[in-house]
Amino acid sequence: MEYARPQNMRQALQMMERWKRRAEVVAGGTNVIPDLRARAIQPEVLIDLSRLKNLSYIKEEKERIRIGALTTLSAIASSETVRRFASVLSEATGQMGNPLVRNRATIGGNLADASPAADGAPPLLVLDASMILETAGGASRTVPIDQFFLGPNRTVLKEDELIREVVFPKAGPSARMAYSKFGLRNAMAISVVSIAVLLEMEEGICRKGRIALGAVSPTPIRAHGVEGLLMNQALSEELISRCCEKVQGEIQPISDIRASEAYRRSVASVLLGRLLRQVMK
Repeated sequence: MEYARPQNMRQALQMMERWKRRAEVVAGGTNVIPDLRARAIQPEVLIDLSRLKNLSYIKEEKERIRIGALTTLSAIASSETVRRFASVLSEATGQMGNPLVRNRATIGGNLADASPAADGAPPLLVLDASMILETAGGASRTVPIDQFFLGPNRTVLKEDELIREVVFPKAGPSARMAYSKFGLRNAMAISVVSIAVLLEMEEGICRKGRIALGAVSPTPIRAHGVEGLLMNQALSEELISRCCEKVQGEIQPISDIRASEAYRRSVASVLLGRLLRQVMK
């Protein structure tokens, strides 16, 4: 296997264009290195992006936040800007892996890996985030994150494309958000279920709700049916019960070594109820 270490984004994209399917990109390495050791992947070329320091940033603009693809999870979790305008993302990244992993893993790598259990996806889904993708020819395109995932470990990324940054609007003062994940142990656990909630409230009425889940479908998903139930409604125990019942019909969990399908449906319902009660306070 060849090893390549581009010095800038242009070189990285040129290498992607040259080798295409024969290459594997590594950022923090927390997903790729275990896959290499297990021989789950056997690329001809490993393209190491770690020297692309200009892709590690968190920028606050007037109406939105920009996060570079190589920004580490620990940088996001500790960012005062993220905590202020997107606390659901701060909370999620702070629970991913352990400190060693968070210091290496990047937000771009977490999303590009496209695991159904990618913990970075649900908070970005409720934040209405978009991905900025770039090609060797200098062209770029914007893809809403709810259109980015195609299936387990599959995305819309082309062979010669890389994620440059993640962009999302600032949450307003009326937004209430929360995140929860359930795993089989406290640390380093792949999620059995993860949920992010963001409600825009006005005088006790939910004017807009966004609910996203991970590890319960082939891709991280938005629960549009639940969101419809919340629209222009006052939160109540009766409404929460309806939402918890509704979410079980919107997900498509599987049975695997971590949990059965029925257990995942039950956990999703319980976690959603907890989060909606949390944002009611």
